[in-house]
Amino acid sequence: MRIFRTTQGIVIESDGQFFLSASSNWDSFLNREDLFQALKTEIQSLSPNGDLATLLSKETLAPIVSQEVWASGVTYLRSREARMEESKDAGGGDFYAKVYDAERPELFFKATAARTVGPGAQVLIRRDSKWNVPEPELTLCMSSSGKIIGYTIGNDMSSRDIEGENPLYLPQAKSYDASAALGPGVLVTEEPISPETVISIQIKRAGQVVFENSIQINRMKRQLPELASWLFRETSFPHGVFLMTGTGIVPPNEFTLAVGDEVCISIEGIGELVNVVGMR
Repeated sequence: MRIFRTTQGIVIESDGQFFLSASSNWDSFLNREDLFQALKTEIQSLSPNGDLATLLSKETLAPIVSQEVWASGVTYLRSREARMEESKDAGGGDFYAKVYDAERPELFFKATAARTVGPGAQVLIRRDSKWNVPEPELTLCMSSSGKIIGYTIGNDMSSRDIEGENPLYLPQAKSYDASAALGPGVLVTEEPISPETVISIQIKRAGQVVFENSIQINRMKRQLPELASWLFRETSFPHGVFLMTGTGIVPPNEFTLAVGDEVCISIEGIGELVNVVGMR
């Protein structure tokens, strides 16, 4: 099943049918230990509405209200290599090699809900950066107890030149207005997501594909419950939290995003997250 936050309310999709939930509070609707079973029970009392499919194509919002967005770094080998290369002149390459092999993962605060955009909205690149890339990531949706209750798509926008200049600049390279995108909805499953699941990205410029690639999430070094458990050490999230799990897709060094680029990230079973690049 998938759930969507829209301008008209909360929509539940199950087996190709769409239902408008009786709940209007996204935070309490999402933050439930038994979310999958609760959804199955609720739709038994609802009537399917085919018009909701059209609504989803136009009025879907980011699936976040009071949650925070956190992110994981250097969870794939390709990410380790890219981070080492971009920071070698600053002497930071060893940091990324060490964290890839360390017991403790790299976790960092990414965005508030106010700095997170949904499908169809603009993601931004910084005016003081000349090397910007999207990072397509499987994103965990977790309850306030730390249980993984669903999955969505995340775009962890990154200024590689700022991070590469000095690892201490990571917050500026990663956390700014519209630097995170989530959506289109949250996939809620009875069993954990398959490790064979594929993440894909396609970037278009003036209608032409300028970059595309894909990777299976089983290429990730760390396990999803492992990342979740580290995030909840000494940190509480009363409304739940989203955790981006890192990227294994890194464009070549000569590539940088441009204003007007269209970024389409897809994950099997979850859908597509499409955003256009802007700059203030």
